Amino acid sequence: MADFMKMLQQAQELQGRLQKVEQELAQQTVKASSGGGMVTVEANALGVVQSIKIDPAAVVPGDVEMLEDLLLVAVTEAQKKADQAKQDEMGKLTGNLP
Repeated sequence: MADFMKMLQQAQELQGRLQKVEQELAQQTVKASSGGGMVTVEANALGVVQSIKIDPAAVVPGDVEMLEDLLLVAVTEAQKKADQAKQDEMGKLTGNLP
């Protein structure tokens, strides 16, 4: 029974550390851009987009498709960076277990 209690305590400690890591990830910022900086996306390390900046030169009347592509590339890259940051932090916590 003592082993079970010890495992339960360890699980609770791990849960507390996970919550702390999530809070830290929410505060960590990643940035990505496309079109040579014409579109910049900022997100937290949980992948939540926090801001999008668009250079006025990227707004070409009649070419909405280009702007959509630039936005998609920048958002996708920001999400990739957020995922990597999250994996790095979780790896520290779990000892890089799969």
